[in-house]
Amino acid sequence: MMCPFCGFREDKVIDSRESKEGDSIRRRRQCLSCERRFTTYERSDEVPYMVVKKDGRRETFDRQKVLNGLLRACEKRPVSMGSLAALVTEIETELFDSPDREMPTATIGERLMERLKTLDKIAYVRFASVYRDFQDIEEFFGELKSVMLQRKG
Repeated sequence: MMCPFCGFREDKVIDSRESKEGDSIRRRRQCLSCERRFTTYERSDEVPYMVVKKDGRRETFDRQKVLNGLLRACEKRPVSMGSLAALVTEIETELFDSPDREMPTATIGERLMERLKTLDKIAYVRFASVYRDFQDIEEFFGELKSVMLQRKG
């Protein structure tokens, strides 16, 4: 925190209290250079994290929605719930670290498929078939062929 009086960047917190409404924290600080005291308020970040759909609409990121899609793809497969939760957490962290607080669903889907491919090939193909919206058996077979070729190579 920069001192509003001298601009020094180091201080110590003397007192912390929650506001009456409970929506912020009031901190009394003392500059380590000029020793003057000042007050800061901390509030939680309330701007939602958004996903941009294929048609351009924006929706709030829903962790459970992503997890449900993975669960369907991994149904009756030897993939642990913990590894799926970790996968969703990785994607969520990437979104939270993004400076613009948005991520296209195409990016999310591709990153999920990359990680699913290492976890379980069958689950990957299932997820890809829904995500990429295969319209016929040739598209599905083409994806299967690429997975099989990668495994051999």
